[in-house]
Amino acid sequence: MTINTLCPMAIRYAVINISQNVQIQYCLRRNISMNNFSLSVNTTVDKEDVKRHSKHMKVWWDPKGKMGALHSFNMLRVPLVRDGLVSEPEKDKTLTPLANKTILDVGCGGGILSEALARIGGFVTGVDASEQLIECAKQHSDLDEKIAHNKPTYFCSTIEDHAEEYPNHYDAVVASEIIEHVADKELFVRACVACLKPGGRIFITTPNRSLWTRLLGIYVSEYVLGTLPKGTHQYHKLTTPNEVSFLLERNCCQVELLRGIMFFPFFNKWTWVNSTKLMFAMQAIKLEPERK
Repeated sequence: MTINTLCPMAIRYAVINISQNVQIQYCLRRNISMNNFSLSVNTTVDKEDVKRHSKHMKVWWDPKGKMGALHSFNMLRVPLVRDGLVSEPEKDKTLTPLANKTILDVGCGGGILSEALARIGGFVTGVDASEQLIECAKQHSDLDEKIAHNKPTYFCSTIEDHAEEYPNHYDAVVASEIIEHVADKELFVRACVACLKPGGRIFITTPNRSLWTRLLGIYVSEYVLGTLPKGTHQYHKLTTPNEVSFLLERNCCQVELLRGIMFFPFFNKWTWVNSTKLMFAMQAIKLEPERK
């Protein structure tokens, strides 16, 4: 092999090595940068998402308006929480099966779910990062005679701040249609679980990150039919059942239930289905700490 043939090969080899080194250095820098960013955020609040939802304050309690789907969703959400907290024989004996159960509604918005849980006896606390929606929730709770003696308590706060003040406090934490809007999902789940008593249960409902959701749950629902306000969901912020399950198990919880959910916009009706490709509900129990 002559020098003339060796030189091009050496040059080519050097170029390949340089390009690989540059790529590795870029990836390292990007990972370091992303890690530093995630540490610097250290909050569950997405301010743009909070602004977007706060705009609907005036129509929040209109069951035939833009929030109509949230109102009808109570037909599934309330029994989900009730059945997860109360045994079958007990729940049929009373109109207030959740009596003496302390429940935290995370991302409560204007209080649609909070009030529904209070009506069947739950001692409900709602937290939300939107001052406007918390004010909306407080005002509406004054109008509902059915909860006059059991009004939800509302705080304008983040879940991570609430967890510091109320650790191991609640029998149940409900995070319905909220995890897809937060800035830091790991911090969010950790804070939710921190609020739970050992043996308490967490309930999560959220759209799945799938092509079906991108097509039907976002494009059709928000931009074609208008059953949800435009911009309600950002596909990249959605999560999957496996991801949520992983975060729960990482925080000393055991998943007890996973069910698929489907919404029929023309009828404003929700139903349980076998598939979780569009939406899902998950229930988990906080395990007792190991005794040494």
